[in-house]
Amino acid sequence: MERVSELLKWSCQPGKYALVFDERETCYLVKGKVKVYQKGSSDFVEFGAGDLVIIPKGLSCTWDVSFFIDKHYKFDPPTSL
Repeated sequence: MERVSELLKWSCQPGKYALVFDERETCYLVKGKVKVYQKGSSDFVEFGAGDLVIIPKGLSCTWDVSFFIDKHYKFDPPTSL
């Protein structure tokens, strides 16, 4: 069991951010609101404060942050073959 207070923290100001997730990430948004556009698509997923989100490994996307983001997150451990 993990506590939110034990997770890594990340924050950002409103704006657009191109991101690539090299590992699967689980994040909990404490503050903010964001639209996430997968690379090459006009479709988006929107989430905000209070949401727990799992971001798949390999996702290349743009975060369009409309309100300051404060999140706690962790990367899943690598899986062995």
